[in-house]
Amino acid sequence: MKRVVCLCLSAVVWLGGFSAADAAPQKKSKKTTLGKSSPSDSAARDVEYLTKEVRKELVTIPFFGVFDWLEGFVQPDGTVTLRGEVTRPTIKSDAGRRVEKIEGVEKVSNEIEVLPLSPNDDRIRQGLARAIFGGNSPIARYGLGANPSIHLIVKNGRVTLKGVVANKTDSDIANIRANGVDGVFEVKNELRVEKSSKKK
Repeated sequence: MKRVVCLCLSAVVWLGGFSAADAAPQKKSKKTTLGKSSPSDSAARDVEYLTKEVRKELVTIPFFGVFDWLEGFVQPDGTVTLRGEVTRPTIKSDAGRRVEKIEGVEKVSNEIEVLPLSPNDDRIRQGLARAIFGGNSPIARYGLGANPSIHLIVKNGRVTLKGVVANKTDSDIANIRANGVDGVFEVKNELRVEKSSKKK
């Protein structure tokens, strides 16, 4: 079975704006009787290395921001699939070029969608940013930084909330505020709630 690792530009709670999916749990290395790593351990290390390198390239793409979303899926054979939605064609092309240059990447499948030009969607984007991050919003902190924790994807008046928040209350607040923006037809809340590190 192929191991697929997903990385996504999402949350401020991890430095660089990445979610826990960036470093998907790897099985502990099993040593052979000669003390060498098995082939599966080597493949896992390669996937982990490529994931880190892809993340490093994507997070530094110019103009990537709160209204864009990128995901990368790395396979052991060196294939990287890029997905997401972006507001500029240059973000898509830049992502593909950057990932292709990474040592160890054999193939890049660039499935990133460039969102259609729409003055109405642009107006909705600004309204969402004000409603969710502006003024005295209790979740304004999620809009801070070059790569904010909550991303606002708008396509033809339909909104998708992506990213990671600390708790369900914050997710619900973002959802309610997004639904209150004039011109929004539908809101899909795909925000993930950060798992608490405290276990009872």
